[in-house]
Amino acid sequence: MEKHNFSPESLMMSYGYKAELSEGAIKCPIFQTSTFVFKTAEEGKAFFEIAYGKRDKGPAEELGLIYSRVNNPDLEILENRLCLWDGADECAVFESGMSAISTVMLEFLRPGDLLLFGCPVYGGTDHFIRHVLPRFGIKVLGFPTGKPKEAIREILANSGMADKLAMIYMETPANPTNALTDIAGCKEIAIQYNSSEKNIPVVVDNTYMGPLWSHPLKHGADLVVYSATKYIGGHSDVIAGACLGSKELMTRVRTLRTFLGNMAGPWTAWLLMRSLETLKVRMEAQAAGARVVAEFLVNHPKVEKVYYLGFLTPENDPWQYSIHKKQYSSDGAMISFDIKGGEKEAFEFLNRLKLFKLAVSLGSTESLAQHPDTMTHSDMSVEDKLAIGITGKLVRLSIGIENPSDLVYAIGKALE
Repeated sequence: MEKHNFSPESLMMSYGYKAELSEGAIKCPIFQTSTFVFKTAEEGKAFFEIAYGKRDKGPAEELGLIYSRVNNPDLEILENRLCLWDGADECAVFESGMSAISTVMLEFLRPGDLLLFGCPVYGGTDHFIRHVLPRFGIKVLGFPTGKPKEAIREILANSGMADKLAMIYMETPANPTNALTDIAGCKEIAIQYNSSEKNIPVVVDNTYMGPLWSHPLKHGADLVVYSATKYIGGHSDVIAGACLGSKELMTRVRTLRTFLGNMAGPWTAWLLMRSLETLKVRMEAQAAGARVVAEFLVNHPKVEKVYYLGFLTPENDPWQYSIHKKQYSSDGAMISFDIKGGEKEAFEFLNRLKLFKLAVSLGSTESLAQHPDTMTHSDMSVEDKLAIGITGKLVRLSIGIENPSDLVYAIGKALE
């Protein structure tokens, strides 16, 4: 039979699952069990040898099921399917996006190391970087997202800490400003400071655009992380995170995950498998709706500025426009805008807004609205927020799958 490369969206219903092993159930059951029975003592020994890295797997050998903190059928099938979207060797799914991010940072950073990171990032990530990592003797240095590699390289060189560089971390597009970072450019910087003792990983939080519209591993990233709560989960009913990359790096991530014990459980994995089946149609509908909403906002007299990737042009921002065209296949479904006035006007708008839910998070079927300055990014200093454009007048919208004309109507009435 002729071999055919099926698209990820076509494989999300079946990849990695054998119905005959589960009484013919068309959907993968929930394997709600803590431990698994070995057929023989020899089999148990073999499984543990592989799990703890005492030896490599044989050509036809698989890591058998041991204990749900190590592996579980729901988790393994989910991770195999997520790899298809990003073209990754391996994936590890966590109980939250922050557990994925913190595990990666704790695995690859040591006391005295420098983390170079793009600003802004999600507020929880910002807090972990600025307030938790320094407790372990890890130095941190931010650079403004939206700057070309030359500017980032200059910030690093002027810091006096370039020789300590151990990781480059970024969100692109940045939350909540939609500013972009050149992944390949950051990889060039990492290579410049690599040595025989260390290879500096480039880590990209792809939550805003992935796994459908952007694949950072193809642009030079070594690891990609997600809050799988967002588009991957897509229904505001599960908390999860994910990390993907090469087998070499993911072996380290998986090993630390095993001993931190922060892997996702079977119920979480099952819910995410359900969501992957509709991921593409949901995200495409959200992106189409976002375009309608953004075009309404940009022409409204009470809106000062709209932060939306679809408005980048060769004339208004040639560098970011070129990055957008290189790294992304969509304008996304996230919109931020400055309302004329300040916090008072932003709050009045949010309090009057119907249909949208006033809640943090993003990427779900329902549209959400929130105030970054006092909510998701409230822990940042005033100086840091002002430097990157997070002010009292900024409102962030996550567009869902409602009829776009209804969303526009609701926004219009609230602005009135």
